[in-house]
Amino acid sequence: TSLLLMAGIMVAVGLCRRVTRRRLRTRQRLCTFLLEMFSTFQICACTNELCLLGNVEPKPHTALTLTYGFTVLHGLTLPGSTCNPCGTLQPMWGGGTSVRMGGLKIAAQFLAAVLARLFMHFIWSLEMAEPHSGALSQGCSNPMQTTEMQAFCIELLFSVVFQLTILRVERIHPKYKVHLIAFLITMLVYAGGNLTGAVFNPALALSLHANCFYDRFLSYSLVYWIAPSLGKFFTLQVI
Repeated sequence: TSLLLMAGIMVAVGLCRRVTRRRLRTRQRLCTFLLEMFSTFQICACTNELCLLGNVEPKPHTALTLTYGFTVLHGLTLPGSTCNPCGTLQPMWGGGTSVRMGGLKIAAQFLAAVLARLFMHFIWSLEMAEPHSGALSQGCSNPMQTTEMQAFCIELLFSVVFQLTILRVERIHPKYKVHLIAFLITMLVYAGGNLTGAVFNPALALSLHANCFYDRFLSYSLVYWIAPSLGKFFTLQVI
């Protein structure tokens, strides 16, 4: 049921993106905003559902396999979308994107994160699948299973590694690039998922752990917003 749900989300987002491109081709800003919002919604909604499948046996093989598979699908179905505020900062810093357009994309990403969270809470309330039954009563899932400083360093390091890889594989053929990126994300999740969740995406972190941001805003914003953003700026300095 969960796999069908995620497939349905991807199909619906694909249709919305296609309609947006056709109907709003002449309204560039609105088109860009909606495309980025739909794309980020897909990633946040599917990842929310994937987190519920993390305890499916055999562990962690099932979760890692699903992470790899859906990352590949996201890469193939969402071309041209960043879906990560840190990724949007790079062209803004380099002058390739105006501050207004970059800010528009970041706003779309965070809006999509909130909408995805609300949508998944509605779906979970219907209890269509067994993992949904206790999802709403969990509150803060507390992904940080280490000290705040260690969590900060892990998310910072993962962000640097991820962003550097994205820059290095730009010239690779898209059908090979998505597999390389998916493999990297899967390895990072395997390496640090049990410590911080290995998110390195501020919008996704808000969608996955909104209750934690409400309970411990300063701590979680430091680890899941500031650390990935600093990782992006360190990457820009390296290149």
